[in-house]
Amino acid sequence: MQLRPQITVVLAMTADGKIADRDRSPARFGSSIDKSHLEKQIAAVDAVIVGANTLRAYGTTLSVTNPELLAIREKEGRRSQPIQIVCSTSGKLDRNYRFFSQPVPRGLLTTREGAKLWRENTEGFDRLIISSSATINWTEILNELFRLGIKKIAVLGGGELIASLLEIDAIDDLWLTICPLIFGGNNAPTPIGGIGLTAAQAKRLELLEVDRIGEEVFLHYRRQIA
Repeated sequence: MQLRPQITVVLAMTADGKIADRDRSPARFGSSIDKSHLEKQIAAVDAVIVGANTLRAYGTTLSVTNPELLAIREKEGRRSQPIQIVCSTSGKLDRNYRFFSQPVPRGLLTTREGAKLWRENTEGFDRLIISSSATINWTEILNELFRLGIKKIAVLGGGELIASLLEIDAIDDLWLTICPLIFGGNNAPTPIGGIGLTAAQAKRLELLEVDRIGEEVFLHYRRQIA
């Protein structure tokens, strides 16, 4: 039996299901309440994973700054910040991103080829997590993360990364914030990328929580595993 961390997807999207506009600009349409909600989810995990394009879009990550959340992590015997892991098969990331100067532990999830760019100059990442294949072998990687003591992960995008995890039924629950605006457009990305599924292949969800705060709706779903 393969052991893996519990994985929660946390995303904000428009009322028409878009996580960015047609230009794939950084999605900063969530309210301050949504940002606090996101920080709460980040504070509850051991690691955060984002795709390389998500990092390229923002250049930064969200760290835990709320004193109450920091106190909870300290009481639980955990470091103040979860490790922030970037998934990039190529390993090609701009070392000038502000992400690399933020006071958080950083990890790079990559291939052997991608790791070559960081092995000679290790400044930037505290840990390299390397897939044995030319692409990311998620079953292998999740087992390795679990072995390293990472039991809870929050995945914050992008759609291709989430699609890869959904494909192997590795997503346990989703927090989706519905924001009061519409982007439209065929090129605006949705929470799940990839080639998509047929109706017969659809992943089933169980609605656990619904919370309306202001003009936003917070939905908490659990994946139903057959």
